Amino acid sequence: MSEKIKFQGSPSDHLANERTFLAWMRTSIGIMAFGFVVVKFSFFLKQISIILGKGIVNQSKGYSSVAGIILVIVGATTAVLSFIRYKKTERQLSAGSYQPSSLLMSFLTAFIFGVSIFLVIYLIKSI
Repeated sequence: MSEKIKFQGSPSDHLANERTFLAWMRTSIGIMAFGFVVVKFSFFLKQISIILGKGIVNQSKGYSSVAGIILVIVGATTAVLSFIRYKKTERQLSAGSYQPSSLLMSFLTAFIFGVSIFLVIYLIKSI
């Protein structure tokens, strides 16, 4: 006779936790992909500059490469933090004592706001 696993939280709570985790993973992949594109676009501009001759395409100061690498790092960090959050929520649901936390959301919101400010300043200076 097999025993049923007793869930303190309902199965739908655990499934919602999984969906939230997968959404965070998609977000982290999107951040890393954007960072990759930023780095590769910087490389593309350097190559075009070499082909067309120096001075025809404005040489950047290297900010886009650094920004792209930072985006990839933040995407990877988001993936790790989302997994930690998923496991913590899973334990809490099983114990029947869920405590919401906004650490990951606060971190990502602050980072995206900071990147937005950086991009606005960067674009204004490049006009």
